[in-house]
Amino acid sequence: MAVRTFNTAALLLTIAAPALLCQPRDAAAQQVAGAPANSAASPYPFAEIVDLVTGSPIVLDATITSTVRIKGAEAANVPPNTVRYYVEADVTALIRGPGAIPPRIGYVLDAPLGPNGRQPKYRKARVLLFARPVPGSATQLQLIGPEAQRGWTAELDALTRRITAEVLAPDAPPIVTGVGNAFHVPGSLPGEGETQIFLTTRDRRPVSLSILRRPGEQPRWAVALSEIVDDAAGPPQRDTLLWYRLACALPPALPARATQALEPDNAAVAQEDYRFVLEQLGPCRRTAPAG
Repeated sequence: MAVRTFNTAALLLTIAAPALLCQPRDAAAQQVAGAPANSAASPYPFAEIVDLVTGSPIVLDATITSTVRIKGAEAANVPPNTVRYYVEADVTALIRGPGAIPPRIGYVLDAPLGPNGRQPKYRKARVLLFARPVPGSATQLQLIGPEAQRGWTAELDALTRRITAEVLAPDAPPIVTGVGNAFHVPGSLPGEGETQIFLTTRDRRPVSLSILRRPGEQPRWAVALSEIVDDAAGPPQRDTLLWYRLACALPPALPARATQALEPDNAAVAQEDYRFVLEQLGPCRRTAPAG
């Protein structure tokens, strides 16, 4: 029996490269739309799947054809209660990628041992893979993290495709990097006023939050993605990319510099309005560390 040699540091393994390339099945692979999932019912935290999609140049639906355990020096850094495999899989669909990928790919997987130290078995398992290419080896991929192989389900597939479509859309909301300036203007009646909070973004596109208070009413807030605040706009729907950009990026409180130009009373209201927005957004829930 031939002995395979694995270079797990570079993920460059010698396997026969199939002659054909797998293209995305159709444009829908990158432009699938759908209604947001019900986060209360879904077993997949939305933020966690967005982390995987945004961190992965390549997202695949694939079926595992073989696994070989890696031992010795090439598994010296494997965490406790974990086994390292070299995995080969046949690509079913390219959900996100540069345009083409071989129909059979290989990658290294660190998998936790099961009860009583049993090695997990993956042969014939259908999986979703979140990965990056290995330079110089078209048939090899590198998973972006320990949670980057997920068992395939119709729900997870649909959620992954919807998130991918939102991320790749020309009008995708910008990546929020922090908070700029905040302003509060009191109204003519006690308890009336409006707060505007300007956010900073990676590509310098404008994003702002507006919070309107009227006496005897619940505060109303909205997010604007342009220089003009639309009075008809509202908060983002939960479990959308815009919700993620806000809920998973905003700091827990307004930085002091954001309100340094305001009178103390107005600065206090701006802080209260910012806390109201965070409460309305809700937590950025994950069960695995962000990649």
